[in-house]
Amino acid sequence: MGGAGAPEWLIREDAGQPVLLALYLRQVLGIRSPEELPQLRGIPSRANDRSAAAQEALEEQWRAYWAMTVEPQAHPSTVPLELVDEFGLSLALPSEGAAELRRAVVPHAAEALAFAKAANERYRKEASHSTGTTYRAYAGAIAEHERQVGRRAHSFELNVQVLPLGQRGLWWIGSLTIAVTDGLRGDVAAFDAAIHPIIAELA
Repeated sequence: MGGAGAPEWLIREDAGQPVLLALYLRQVLGIRSPEELPQLRGIPSRANDRSAAAQEALEEQWRAYWAMTVEPQAHPSTVPLELVDEFGLSLALPSEGAAELRRAVVPHAAEALAFAKAANERYRKEASHSTGTTYRAYAGAIAEHERQVGRRAHSFELNVQVLPLGQRGLWWIGSLTIAVTDGLRGDVAAFDAAIHPIIAELA
């Protein structure tokens, strides 16, 4: 976004169903990774009754699935992906090295899909009421950064996932992707303060 020859910035904001689905499964399976990212609101966490070895295998497979979900171009699978039938077209896992995760997620398919769809629809409904403010939120932070550093912002990309997390805040979840709680995103002044260090780091 910018004039011809000017540095360009591209910010994509969403509450992506694949990310919501992954986080729901993380919670109901009792996965800890990524430990700094809070739990979803209102979803009971599973008590971990697996052996340490079984838990580690599941966590390792989920981390690979999470990386592919958040930034698929940066983390392509080294083997073909196969759909998990119970999830329709919404979940594909590596054909090798994800057997434990595939077995574990199947019983949660219906509830996970319903949660991801409802949370995505809620985000879209709220976003539709604030037409134009999404662009302004980021443009204002970039303009303020440019004033502070005395130069145009460098070109950059940023993906923003607006999520119903239980703790208010903002976290890096990929090299170009942050997660922000829906409550923080809806608070104009607080979000402006929170996004500014992110913009400063990228631009």
